[in-house]
Amino acid sequence: MNRKTRITLDKDFTIGKIDDKIFSSFVELLGRCVYGGIYEPGHPMADEKGFRLDVLKFTKDLNLTLNRFPGGNFVSSYRWEDGVGPKSKRPKRPELAWQCIEPNQFGTNEMVEWSKLNGSGIIMTVNLGTRGIEQALDLLEYCNFPEGSYYSDLRISHGYKEPHNIKYWCLSNEVDGVWQVGQKTGTEYGRLARETSKAMKLLDNTISTILAGSSSPSQATFPAFDADALDEAYDFVDYLSIHQYLSNRENDTRNYVAKTLSTEAYLKSAIATCDFIKAKHRSKKTMMISFDEFNTWDATMAEDRFKNRWQFAPSLLEQVYNMEDAVVLGSMLIVILKHADRVGIACLSELVNSIAHIRTETGGGCWVLPPYYTYLLFSKYGRGISLLPVIDSPKYDSVQYTDVPFVDAAATIDEGNCLSIFAINRDVDNSIPVEVLLRGFGQYRVKEHIVLESENPKDTNTKENPNNVVPHSNGNAFMDGDVVYAELPRLSWNVIRLEKMK
Repeated sequence: MNRKTRITLDKDFTIGKIDDKIFSSFVELLGRCVYGGIYEPGHPMADEKGFRLDVLKFTKDLNLTLNRFPGGNFVSSYRWEDGVGPKSKRPKRPELAWQCIEPNQFGTNEMVEWSKLNGSGIIMTVNLGTRGIEQALDLLEYCNFPEGSYYSDLRISHGYKEPHNIKYWCLSNEVDGVWQVGQKTGTEYGRLARETSKAMKLLDNTISTILAGSSSPSQATFPAFDADALDEAYDFVDYLSIHQYLSNRENDTRNYVAKTLSTEAYLKSAIATCDFIKAKHRSKKTMMISFDEFNTWDATMAEDRFKNRWQFAPSLLEQVYNMEDAVVLGSMLIVILKHADRVGIACLSELVNSIAHIRTETGGGCWVLPPYYTYLLFSKYGRGISLLPVIDSPKYDSVQYTDVPFVDAAATIDEGNCLSIFAINRDVDNSIPVEVLLRGFGQYRVKEHIVLESENPKDTNTKENPNNVVPHSNGNAFMDGDVVYAELPRLSWNVIRLEKMK
């Protein structure tokens, strides 16, 4: 079998400008994501406000644009008023989604303050499960109204003279899920979301709103729920939210790394659903996608959610991510870049500890797992214009998929004319030679070939060995004329950076 992969890039064949909001994440009041994660008063590395500076170093390096807050499933029974004002007066409540005790010591204003330190903005999520239009308006007034109204003056009394000016608002979360408090049909939800978005934009016409679509492509409700909700709300919202997690519950690496074919199909279906409703309504607006929860995740919600109910900040959903997860995440990121013309927001789920690649020890240290580096390199070099690659790769069949390309790739060109080629090798046994033909770019040279690889797909990093799996710049890419030649190591994530010659 011919093992070589050929990729063609043409300067005039572009997908679109990459929206900086695809470099975003998700901070949910779940497990130890916040408490013991980004916020731990009394920790040796915490500042005077309780923010862990060791964690902040890792999150700042990701250069995130936005963080979705406060949920997630958490939001569907959340009372935002509990999390503002003097901390001594904030109530503790049983939190229904994750069966924990929520002390409300970290709320809206703490998230605003932490976000400023992190250099990122906020996507605020409103509760349309147990609450509705009025409470959404109250929260928007508290956050964005300058002064002279009840909730803006309340914010000012809490020490925040200037409005927070939060511009992106999720209209609840995963409303189609049976696990959700306040589950609704697409039509029921669409009407409520329409009226909520309409009212919120009357209060602040500078905001954008995000309609909650189906919680997963595997849900029986997809895509009918999305179509029904869009049918009610299309011209009143700005994004459709979609979510996906990929897992290796079968413990079959060859099949696992093929699962991003379903991500490609999911995005195409979601986009087609939006475009159908656009045509049905004869609308001039093109609906953008907010892929605001995506990651790999083997754990099931039932595994540890009910083990020790009504605790404060238990260790929930803290999967030990490894090398194969890093490659699958890279493949998901490639799919997002290939749909840069329609994906306007993308949030890696989540940021710390729970379903996350940054891991902490409460009262102790902090380290990162292999997929952290996949995302770090994506965020660092994936900006600018997304190019349309033509890929001719050898293929294989797995248990669930046929004709799976061993190599997948995306490419970007930034304002400084630097080219970045992102590529994965799905082959668990062999390296694969790649040729990348550049057309119309002028003269370039290889600046760096960064590789994330490991001996074993299950290799990971630990507190004791935090640098077991880290990227290196010893890739062998080189140029001859207009062709880049490289060897992609087995089961690897690669970033080949090219700079224009003067």
